[in-house]
Amino acid sequence: MAVPPRADIDFANLAFAYRPTDGNVRYTWRDGCWDEGVETESETLPLHIAATCLHYGQAVFEGLKVYRAKDGRVLCFRIDENAKRMSHSAETLMMESPPVALFRDAVFRAARANQRYIPPYGCGASLYVRPLLIGTGARIGVRPADEYMLLVLVTPVGPYFKHGFTPTKLIVEEEFDRAAPLGVGTAKAAGNYAAGMRATMRAREAGYGEALYLDAKEHKFVDELGAANFFGITKDQRYVTPKSPSVLRSITNLSLRTLAPDLGYQVEQRSVPIEELDDFVEAGACGTAAVITPIESITLRGRDIVYLTDGKPGPHCTALYQGLTSIQVGDGEDKYGWTEEIEV
Repeated sequence: MAVPPRADIDFANLAFAYRPTDGNVRYTWRDGCWDEGVETESETLPLHIAATCLHYGQAVFEGLKVYRAKDGRVLCFRIDENAKRMSHSAETLMMESPPVALFRDAVFRAARANQRYIPPYGCGASLYVRPLLIGTGARIGVRPADEYMLLVLVTPVGPYFKHGFTPTKLIVEEEFDRAAPLGVGTAKAAGNYAAGMRATMRAREAGYGEALYLDAKEHKFVDELGAANFFGITKDQRYVTPKSPSVLRSITNLSLRTLAPDLGYQVEQRSVPIEELDDFVEAGACGTAAVITPIESITLRGRDIVYLTDGKPGPHCTALYQGLTSIQVGDGEDKYGWTEEIEV
């Protein structure tokens, strides 16, 4: 089978934005089982007007990336963790979860169908994969749907933050909370992101890259950003990241906590009092979209806590970023077996 020509796109200058591709993949759960799925070029969905995703928020999603290695292989990163997190999210919102094998097949199928949109090695871009699970069954009473759809779309993207691996400024958000401690903050629920737009847009309008949330119960501890986990580095090389019942289970953070000891850091996942922000020598935001974004400064109650002054990433974030991305693109040793090749 002939390899299709690469799409005519300036991959090196892509924004983190949706771009049409050759199609998407859709699976339906009905009558107690998942179907075989279909591939379609359609960018719209036929939805019942009483679908639970529209009325009662039964919608969860995932985000992962596909990379082209130097030798031409196509790699995905820790896809089983994404499948397990979707299962957690689905269970939290009383939805039918796709099995890990089906999730993997759906992602691979979508990547193969759009292989000409996989950016070339070394351009700084990747193929972003967005699995979406929604309740499509009609309900007027508040109860789970009896039908669900797993949709996987892909699109080539550049860095999440406008300038890529360069420092950004944060402001601590105290008027709004991202999620309640006993709520659905650990799930990748669509509604969490809708609620978070208030703080994010306000922060960006004020010149910041994102908002940094505190714990919803006491507003004494660091939780996470609107779309990423938080970590700080101490002068004695400790990688400190919040442990909280309302923080999203970040696969990037999970991976960094595993890699950090290999790079000479001691890992501490615990409550992080806001006073401790002053003790860090560097700080970063981490997630699938951004990987790692160094934090230049954090504005807390009118005061700026500055970590970087020259506009460049610090040595700690750089080491962690290079260690993780080298594995993702197939350059570094993958001793943990995190990458998986997609045959295209």
